[in-house]
Amino acid sequence: MVTRPLLALALVGGSAVAAPAAPVDARPVAASAANPYERGPAPTTASIEATRGPFAIAQSTVAASAVSGFRGGTIYYPTSTAEGTFGAVAISPGYTASQSSVAWLGPRLASQGFVVITIDTLSVYDQPASRGTQLLAALDYLAGSSAVRTRIDRNRLAVMGHSMGGGGSLSAANTRPALQAAIPLTGWHTVKNWSSLRVPTLVIGAENDSTAPVASHSEPFYTSMPASLDKAYLELNAAGHSAPTSPNVTVAKYSISWLKRFVDDDTRYEQFLCPAPRGSAIEEYRDTCPHS
Repeated sequence: MVTRPLLALALVGGSAVAAPAAPVDARPVAASAANPYERGPAPTTASIEATRGPFAIAQSTVAASAVSGFRGGTIYYPTSTAEGTFGAVAISPGYTASQSSVAWLGPRLASQGFVVITIDTLSVYDQPASRGTQLLAALDYLAGSSAVRTRIDRNRLAVMGHSMGGGGSLSAANTRPALQAAIPLTGWHTVKNWSSLRVPTLVIGAENDSTAPVASHSEPFYTSMPASLDKAYLELNAAGHSAPTSPNVTVAKYSISWLKRFVDDDTRYEQFLCPAPRGSAIEEYRDTCPHS
């Protein structure tokens, strides 16, 4: 259970403030009749690069004592339900790290129309397989018994993680093929063969990563996945292992696009993924476009 009442707060610049009665950027937009999962206005490059999306959001703390299978966390969620339910994302930190290392992604993704939980793991030394199990436990809690469960579509769930948490996202996706998306961020895992993976996966690596070098982690993860899978490989130019642990426009814009495309089936975001994006922040991008 959540340890304190859910607060109707909007996050502005990382701080919680009282949300205005009718914020201009939170006005509901009718979902497309062709796709009932579309949420929010038509996207633009500016909208997916912005530090906040169109939804006013709130957050709530989940105490470790209130849950089992993971060590608590923080939930970020859109305050309005005028457009219906939302997809949900669980995010794990890496080895020796706490949820604070991935906290920036919580409000960034929630304000684009997702319910997000950043978690603390049972031990900061947990290996990827354990982190994967904990990500699934967090999703089960979020969609099954949390105070925001009625805001969530249980059929539209995804996992993310940094470093060993990224490896954990691969483990979670492999264990639960019903997930809609996975995004390992400079992921680390001793398992290199993911040929049985069936979840659309965006692998994000970093060119100068010395902790999880792309040649022995992100690249083999991607290449081992089935050629028929909706998958992509994004390598951050001149970036290191910790690049995804602080606000990063490239990580955010393509993570948002991937989640929107595969969790929400929102083809309006296909334009940012296919054809393959290019730019000074991207060292390399591979894909299996067009997406199914």
